[in-house]
Amino acid sequence: MVLLLCTLAALILANTPLQEQYLAFWQTKLTFGLGPWQMSHSLQHWINDGLMTVFFFVIGLEVKRELVLGELRTLRRATLPVVAAIGGMVVPALCYVALQGDGEAASGWGIPMATDIAFVVGCLTLLSTRVPSSLRVLLLSLAIADDIGAILVIAVGYTQGINATALGLGLGGLALVFLLARLGMRSIGVYIIVGGLVWLAFHASGVHATISGVALGLLTPARNLISTGGFRQRMERAAAIMAGDGWKNRGARVGHLRQVQSAARDVVSPVEYIESVMHPWVGFAIMPIFALANAGVAFHVSDLTQPVALAVSAGLVLGKPLGIVLFCFLAVRLKLASLPQGVTWPILSAGACLAGIGFTMALFIAGLSLEGAPLQYAKVGVLAASALAALLGLTLLWRLLPPAKA
Repeated sequence: MVLLLCTLAALILANTPLQEQYLAFWQTKLTFGLGPWQMSHSLQHWINDGLMTVFFFVIGLEVKRELVLGELRTLRRATLPVVAAIGGMVVPALCYVALQGDGEAASGWGIPMATDIAFVVGCLTLLSTRVPSSLRVLLLSLAIADDIGAILVIAVGYTQGINATALGLGLGGLALVFLLARLGMRSIGVYIIVGGLVWLAFHASGVHATISGVALGLLTPARNLISTGGFRQRMERAAAIMAGDGWKNRGARVGHLRQVQSAARDVVSPVEYIESVMHPWVGFAIMPIFALANAGVAFHVSDLTQPVALAVSAGLVLGKPLGIVLFCFLAVRLKLASLPQGVTWPILSAGACLAGIGFTMALFIAGLSLEGAPLQYAKVGVLAASALAALLGLTLLWRLLPPAKA
């Protein structure tokens, strides 16, 4: 709801007499420097390359969790969502290319390839318990696999000329993070400093800076550092100390509390802990700010008829569900996978329509691939198509799913 409200606010402000001031605000220069070294970029650039790195970091955490602990950890479980994600990326891109060809916006082929997991989750939440858990898991796993594909598209398809020295420094920083994790370093402050240096290196390398966030997320350990049995023993010792004379020593009391805090954090994996801490910041701050900075498009109804807008819309509304269902059908017919229990082909098709909600990732890739008028038309296409995909998916699921049990 917060993301949706910020999107509506951006659209309203960009289409009122405040349009000029609103759009100019995001182009305000913001400079950081130390002595002769300075970085000066627009506020929108800092959001898209800086804050969104944190968003991609959380995506990296989600991918790592799914690969190690979740639905993508075994080949059998991963086959259907991965195949569905591939279909949901290839067919929309082909739709875009077929409609856009080699025109001025040909480089926007990656725009309709990505699914916005936040809006998909929101739509599923609206249907409450009517959505079978198997469909929910399938769509979320599909969205995670889709994110992996989108990250590869950004890294490979939208990378500028490479600065080998800067890239080498960035990769060296990632190697240092890996080494620190293997040595048992647990100081979040140290990782923040090293991660910041990695971001600076990637930013200067020509590889999009947000890729550093994904890499750091994937390097985060996914196993807990102490077992539940070990945690229980530490809690029992802490309880004994609090009940005895040990708690009366004010100097030792803080030390005992720090040990309890450390044990409580280490009994869950760093991936789970950091993801739970970061999700509210991403969901209620970073993504809404991104929407305010990027969804403000001054448009006319006629913009929807522009070739770029039509190509994006066709890719998201038609290409996404068609690709997902077609590739799933082939996987099932070839006996590579089977439909989850409680998911029929009509229900899968309805759920696949929700995958056409491209919003965050689609707007992000649009900003990387296009500029000027084509970028504006692409954003209009993304917003219109995402709204239509959400409405279509929700309507179909509402009609197909059995009523919720009282």
